[in-house]
This record gives sequence, structure tokens and C-alpha cells, in this order.
Amino acid sequence: MTALTIRLPDSVHRKIKELAARDGISVNQFIASATAEKMASFLALDYLRTEAAQGKRADFLSVLDAVPDAPPQPGDER
Repeated sequence: MTALTIRLPDSVHRKIKELAARDGISVNQFIASATAEKMASFLALDYLRTEAAQGKRADFLSVLDAVPDAPPQPGDER
């Protein structure tokens, strides 16, 4: 495990301490968890952008063309 020193505004540190205590975890656990959540969101966006870049509009339109032209089912109206 790596030790890391960071500078936080006092107000942020106080709020982290408060939220960690409310959740019954240490400040270190809170920061590690928050960091992991932020990292996961970045990685998810990277993945989605990569997948989207591989899409082809012609393929999308061909799938849409296969959808029958029918009125929406009750409850699905706009």
C-alpha cells in the first residue's frame, strides 16, 4: 500500500471526517473509496467512448429499419 500526503482545505477535511464518522469508517477508507469511485467513473466513460467510436451509423439505421411501424403499446405513448 502507498502512503500519500495531500493538502485539503480545512472545510473539506472537516466534512470528510463528518461523513466518514457517519458511515462508520476511517477518513483513509473514505478517501480511498471516493477515489476508487471517481476512477471507476473515468474508466467507464473511457470504455463508453471507445465503444461509441466503433459504432457505424449505417448499422444503427439498419437496426431501426427492422423495427415494425406500429403504434406504441398503452403506457408507452409520448
